[in-house]
Amino acid sequence: MKLPSVTDRLARNRFVLDEAESHIHINQELAALTNIADALIACCPAQVYSKAEDGTILVEYAACLECGTCTTIADDAVLSWHYPRGGFGIQFREG
Repeated sequence: MKLPSVTDRLARNRFVLDEAESHIHINQELAALTNIADALIACCPAQVYSKAEDGTILVEYAACLECGTCTTIADDAVLSWHYPRGGFGIQFREG
């Protein structure tokens, strides 16, 4: 029996988006001073972070796996992260 790929397994997860409140906030001024963008982009397994043409960090919080990798990379002054409000965020169906 062939096991499904990681991409296939992640596709089975359900994301309940909290459109009223993002659970990830970036202090863009401090992020620019620390050059943290490249580290966030490289380390996030869900590819939540990207960089805009002007150098600001873009956050696609709806795809967040809530693994906390970004919190180990970025200082609390640069990145504010908390679990989504109850009932929102990722709901793992498998794995």
